[in-house]
Amino acid sequence: MNYWLVKQEPSKYPFSLFCKEKKTIWDGVRNYQARNFLRAMQVGDQVLYYHSVDEKAVVGIAQVLKTSFPDPTSPKGEEWSSVLLGATRALAKPVTLDQLKAEKKFSELLLLRQSRLSVMPVPAALFQAILKMGG
Repeated sequence: MNYWLVKQEPSKYPFSLFCKEKKTIWDGVRNYQARNFLRAMQVGDQVLYYHSVDEKAVVGIAQVLKTSFPDPTSPKGEEWSSVLLGATRALAKPVTLDQLKAEKKFSELLLLRQSRLSVMPVPAALFQAILKMGG
């Protein structure tokens, strides 16, 4: 199993709405590195859901339900990818970007090194540490 983090602005698609809808197509990614990460996702992989911009915190957990397929929002002739994600649960308490920056063990997170990347892998040990911090 692999572990991932996806970022979304809460004003565009908050985790609470994702939980209400239960699943969503993760589309609209227009960065080649993030697209390649989407293509590497496997059914059952676990995903941290991060609210970007104002909140800047991991707020929930999702799961990959369907592997990479053509992005339905992709402009004609362009090869972008999507995955189907299912909401698992909200964290008991959000894990903020400041909390992650404060602990040296998180220094290898792409979230801290490539802040504009919207889809990224998370090492298993760090995924578990974030879950523990989130209760």
